[in-house]
Amino acid sequence: MSAAPDAAMRLDPRKGWYRFVVLFFVALLTFGSYFAYDSVGAIETTLMSALGVGRGAIGWLYTLYSIAAIVSVFVGGLLIDKIGTRKASLLFSGLVTAGALVVAAAPNLWMLYAGRFVFGWGSESLVVAQSAIFARWFKGKELALSFGIGLTLSRLGTLFSFNTEALIAEYFGNYRYALWAAVLFCAASLLANLVYNALDKRGERVLALKEEGGGDKIVAADIRKFTPSYWYVTLLCVTFYSAIFPFTALSTDFFNTKWGLPVTAGAEGGFFTQVFYNIIHMFTTAGGTTTIIIFASMVFAPVFGRVVDRAGRRATMMVAGSLLMVPAFLVMAFTMIPPAFPMIMLGVSFVLVPAAMWPSIPLIVEKNRVGTAFGLTTMIQNFGLAVFPFLNGTLRDATESYTASMVMFSSLGLFGLVFAVALLKADRRSGGVLEGR
Repeated sequence: MSAAPDAAMRLDPRKGWYRFVVLFFVALLTFGSYFAYDSVGAIETTLMSALGVGRGAIGWLYTLYSIAAIVSVFVGGLLIDKIGTRKASLLFSGLVTAGALVVAAAPNLWMLYAGRFVFGWGSESLVVAQSAIFARWFKGKELALSFGIGLTLSRLGTLFSFNTEALIAEYFGNYRYALWAAVLFCAASLLANLVYNALDKRGERVLALKEEGGGDKIVAADIRKFTPSYWYVTLLCVTFYSAIFPFTALSTDFFNTKWGLPVTAGAEGGFFTQVFYNIIHMFTTAGGTTTIIIFASMVFAPVFGRVVDRAGRRATMMVAGSLLMVPAFLVMAFTMIPPAFPMIMLGVSFVLVPAAMWPSIPLIVEKNRVGTAFGLTTMIQNFGLAVFPFLNGTLRDATESYTASMVMFSSLGLFGLVFAVALLKADRRSGGVLEGR
C-alpha cells in the first residue's frame, strides 16, 4: 500500500536533481528536428539523382523551411502565451513529426516541398517553446547552463545527420530509408516531450511554476526605438547565417565533387558497426567534414560564452569571427588546400560570432523590448536563409562549379565584417556596453 507514496516522494520536484531531469528531456525536444533539418543536405547527391533535379531544388527545401520560420515568428510566441508551453510544445512537436513524415513519404517534389514547409513551421516554433520552458525552470546562471546543454544536444542531431544519413541510404539502397530515420528521431523527440509534460505538470503543482511566455514576439511600436547598434547586430546576424547555413546545405556535394571526399567511410560489417566507424572517422568523409563547424561550436561555445561573460569584448569577437569567414571561403573557392583547414577557420568563426552576438541584444535594447528585438532579428535572419540556399543551388547549376557560391559567401562575410566594425565604433560612442564586462 505504501509503494505509490514512496515513489511519489522519490520523484520530488523540490529536489535539485529534478530540474536536471526536466532539462534532459527538454533538451531532447529539438534533437529530432535538427537531425531532420540537415537530412536532405546529408543525402543531397543521392536525392538529386533519385528525383532527377538540380541543386536549386535542394536549395528550395531549405528556402521553404525558412519561409515557414518567418511566419512562425508572428504566431509561435503568441500561441505559447495563449495555451501554455506544454500544449504548445506538443503541437509544435507534432508538426515537426508530421512534416518529416510527409517528406519521407512524398510521392513527388511538390509534396516534398509541402512537408518541409510544415516541418519548418513546427521546428522554429518548437525552439521558441523550448526557450520558454528553460526560462520557466531555470533562473540566473543556471539559465545560461540550460541553454548551453540544450544547444549541445540539439547540434548532436546535426552531427549524427551528416555522419549517418548517407550511410543509411547506401546501406539500404534507397534514400527514403534515410528520411524515415529522420521521422523516427522526430518521433523520439515527441516522446521526450510527453515525458516533459508529465514532469512539468507535477512540478507546476508542487512548485507553483509560472509561465514565462513565448518571448520572441514582434511589437511594431518597439521597432522605431532601436539604436544603430541593434541594427548593426541584426545585419551581421543575417549576413553571417546566410553564409554558414546555406553553405552547409550543399557542402557535402561540394567536398565530394571538388576534393573527391567519400560520402561514407566505407567500412564493412553490420549496419551499426558501419555507423560507429563513420562516426569515429567522420572528418575523412564529405558529410563529416561539414560537421567540423558544428563540432567546434558544441565543444567550444560554452567556453567562449564564459569568456564573454568574464571579459566582455563582444564587438571585438564579432569582428574577429567575421574576418575569418572571408579567407576561409576564398581558400575553398580558388585552391585545392584540404577543406578541413578552412573549415576549422569557419568553426572558430561559428563559435566567436554567435557566442558574442546573441547575448549582446539584451544589452543594447530596453528590457521591455527584448522579445521584439529577438523576434525581429530572427525574422530578418530567416529572410536571408530563405534567399541564399536557393541562390547557392542556382549558381552551382548555372556555372557547374561552386566557385561563384564561395565568392558569394565570402562577400557576405565581408559585409558582416563591415557591420561588425560599425558596431564596434557605435559601441565606443555609446559608452562601450558591449566591450565591457
